[in-house]
Amino acid sequence: MTRKILLVTVIALPLLAVWALGSPPQGKQANSGPSLLQGIILGTVQGLTEFLPISSSGHLVLAERTLGMRGKGLGLEVLVHLGTWLAVVLYFRRKIWEIIKAFGYPRRGDKGNRNLFFYLILGSIPAGIVGLFLRGPIEEIFHNPYLVCGMLLITGFILLSTKFAKQGATTLSPTNSLLIGTAQAFAILPGVSRSGTTIALGLLRGIDGEKSAEFSFLLAIISILGANLLELRGLNRLPSSYLLAALFSLGSGYAAIAFLLRVIRRGRLWRFSYYCWGVGILGLVALWIRH
Repeated sequence: MTRKILLVTVIALPLLAVWALGSPPQGKQANSGPSLLQGIILGTVQGLTEFLPISSSGHLVLAERTLGMRGKGLGLEVLVHLGTWLAVVLYFRRKIWEIIKAFGYPRRGDKGNRNLFFYLILGSIPAGIVGLFLRGPIEEIFHNPYLVCGMLLITGFILLSTKFAKQGATTLSPTNSLLIGTAQAFAILPGVSRSGTTIALGLLRGIDGEKSAEFSFLLAIISILGANLLELRGLNRLPSSYLLAALFSLGSGYAAIAFLLRVIRRGRLWRFSYYCWGVGILGLVALWIRH
């Protein structure tokens, strides 16, 4: 477990080190589309950090800065998110099929899956409201590295709180769904982990770890698709680096889900708090060095 967290740390720390010591050359490449290597890096970072409780938005901002990119471009952003969306769909395909069958082919014992569907819709409302009415202001601060580092520190404390959570027989309910959905809306801020915040709240409400994680990941299917669906119409003639990034986000996202579920079964989600604090503090130090 510790070695695997260190492996992710090994990926992040060199990015911060390069960023602190100097920027890549600001030439033609800084304004052009990403190279194949940049696409692979950004896709892998997106896939790993979308589901590990360490904030994908925060790490993408840091990765862009390190690679000398000022904004990935709408097409790349949409495709890497759709790659992670497909990772969730593939991993939870059986559960998704059970929910579909509960409506198309109802039978005794399907009430739980029908309730789960309505809880997912209910839990998606807060993020939908924030996305519709606060998208502009959020986008204006989205690439502020100081905010990213500060929110990573907060994410660390949220994750640490799960160490003291007592899992009981609490089940999903309309109230719990709305609370978890509100946590998801809060995680729209860069540096706040969507998966970490939603799973942590489920644990703190006394919901079983695996159930909390499953609900969080199923919520992601709605939120990721909803946030990117309208942008698909404007995409055409995408470079190969964009498609490669999507493929790597799919593969790394699938692996991240499997890994995180094993961590949660062992009750060790809180250990990611050290990683978030480390990256947040190092990021602030890097900003101080550069300015």
